[in-house]
Amino acid sequence: MPSAPPRSQWLDVWHQFRHHKGAMAGGIVFLFIVLAVFLGPYLWDLDPAKIDFRARNNGPSWAHPFGTDQLGRDMMARLMAGGQVSLAVGITAMLLALVLGSLIGILAGYFRRLDNILMRMTDLFLALPLLPLLLVMVLLFREPLSAAFGIETGIFILIVTAIGVTSWMPTARIVRGDVLALKEREFVLAARSIGTTNLMMILRHILPNVISPIVVSATLGIANAIITESALSFLGLGFPPDFPTWGRLLFDAVDYMQQNPERVVMPGIAISLTVLSVNYLGDGLRDALDPRIRGR
Repeated sequence: MPSAPPRSQWLDVWHQFRHHKGAMAGGIVFLFIVLAVFLGPYLWDLDPAKIDFRARNNGPSWAHPFGTDQLGRDMMARLMAGGQVSLAVGITAMLLALVLGSLIGILAGYFRRLDNILMRMTDLFLALPLLPLLLVMVLLFREPLSAAFGIETGIFILIVTAIGVTSWMPTARIVRGDVLALKEREFVLAARSIGTTNLMMILRHILPNVISPIVVSATLGIANAIITESALSFLGLGFPPDFPTWGRLLFDAVDYMQQNPERVVMPGIAISLTVLSVNYLGDGLRDALDPRIRGR
C-alpha cells in the first residue's frame, strides 16, 4: 500500500489549536469585536461626534441602545469609534515592540559580544517604573508631536511609540533564550561549516525557528498595549476628549457613574473581553506551536 503523504506542520498546528476550547472561544470573541468596531459603523451610521443637547445623559433607548453622554452623543457609535482607535493602538504598538524585542533578542543570542550590553539594557528597562515613565514621555512630547503632525496623529504616534519602546523586554528575553539553544543545534553548525554568512544564518535558520515565541508574544502584546492605552486615557493623558477610545470613554463617564452606570460598564466590558480573548488566543497558539506540548 502507498504510504500516506506527510502532514504539513501548519496542519498539525491548526489541529492542536482548534482542539483548544479556550483559544477557539477567544478567537470567536475577538473576531466578533473586530467586526463590530470596524463594520458596525456601516450598520449603525450615527456620527459619534454629533452633539444633541436635548438628548444628553439619556439612558438606553431604541434611538440610543447604549444611551448618550453629557453632550448628547450616541454612546454606541462612540464605543465602536473608540474600539477602532484602541485596537489600532494595540496592534501598532505590539508590532513596534515585537520588532524591537525580536531584533534585540536575536542579536543578543547570536552575537556573544553584544549579549552582555543588550541584556543589561533590557534589565535596565525592566527595572524602570513603566507608568511614571510613560507619563513623563507623554508630558514631554505631547505638544511637539501635536504641533508637527496634528493633535490626533501626533498623540497616536506618541502613545504607540511610548507603549512600544517600554514593552519589548519580555519578547527580547524569550527570543534570546531560544536563539542561544538554536546556535548549538546540528543544522546551524552544519550551515556554519559550509560558510553561511551571519545574515543568511539568521534569516534562513534562526528566525524561522523562533517564530513560535514571537507569535505568542504578539498576542499578549496586543492585550498589554490596549490596557496601557486605556490607563493613559483614563488618567486624562491620552487622546483628546473629542477623539474617543475605550479608556477615554471610561474617563469621561466617571462623573456620571451613579446617573448612567452603563456608560462605565460598556467600555469596561469591551476592554475586558478584548484582553481576555487575546490572552486565550495566546495560550492556544503557545500550545499549538510548541512541539513539546502539541499532541497532548
